[in-house]
Amino acid sequence: MAALASLKSWALRIRRDVVALYLAARDRRVPWYAKAVAAAVAGYALSPIDLIPDFVPVLGYLDDLVIVPLGILLAVKLVPPDLMAEHRAAAAAAEGRPKSRAAAAIIVAIWIAAAALLVWAFWPETAV
Repeated sequence: MAALASLKSWALRIRRDVVALYLAARDRRVPWYAKAVAAAVAGYALSPIDLIPDFVPVLGYLDDLVIVPLGILLAVKLVPPDLMAEHRAAAAAAEGRPKSRAAAAIIVAIWIAAAALLVWAFWPETAV
């Protein structure tokens, strides 16, 4: 039972840190390289679409269990500690707020547009 509680606590800290990194990516006081990493990690973690789909055996969960936490760790190290503490507090305060369905729709639309662009770019042309 203690292991389950510890795992649940870790998952909640990861979730809070993703929101804090999103806030850090929008803060002018954060260096540009930290903003870039924070935005990429938060965007990927909050995106409903994975690079490796979860139905792929073993590899599907690799990004959720290894890549995302390592990206969060890197981004947290790049953001100045005082600013990260401020954004963690803001993320903890925002936990009870309702979620934005519009933001989710925008993220899905971006992924669909990117997929359509790739299909268009690599679709073989037929001779007329």
